[in-house]
Amino acid sequence: MSKKELIRSLKFLLFSISAGVIELVAFSLLNELTYWSYWPCYLIALVLSVLWNFTLNRRYTFQSANNVPRAMALVFGFYCVFTPLSTLLGSYLADTLAWNEYLVTALNMAANFILEYLYDRLVVFRKSIDTNALAQRKSSR
Repeated sequence: MSKKELIRSLKFLLFSISAGVIELVAFSLLNELTYWSYWPCYLIALVLSVLWNFTLNRRYTFQSANNVPRAMALVFGFYCVFTPLSTLLGSYLADTLAWNEYLVTALNMAANFILEYLYDRLVVFRKSIDTNALAQRKSSR
């Protein structure tokens, strides 16, 4: 792995941690302050964290100048698969098997981190990495 890719991976990790904090805070508030079951708390928290993570990673991690609606549509496609699977599995583990909701959320977040990095790197931003103005300024130095 090149130094540039290592730095890119570390940026993704840091932004994902910040998105994870948003997800955990939102999930905790909804889980503790409402009488909702697991899935709506998880789903709302996930959407908030995805929007945050996408925005930061597009600009700073992948430094992509690609079409935002297209990139968001690709990410939306990822979440059309990931969200139902993780919501159903999480609901089964938390509501049916009585696993701790926070453990289930942490497992979902770990799976999301790994799968989304691979998907973003290899699909969403594959052909547009380092093409935005930020990357252009760095390369002209």
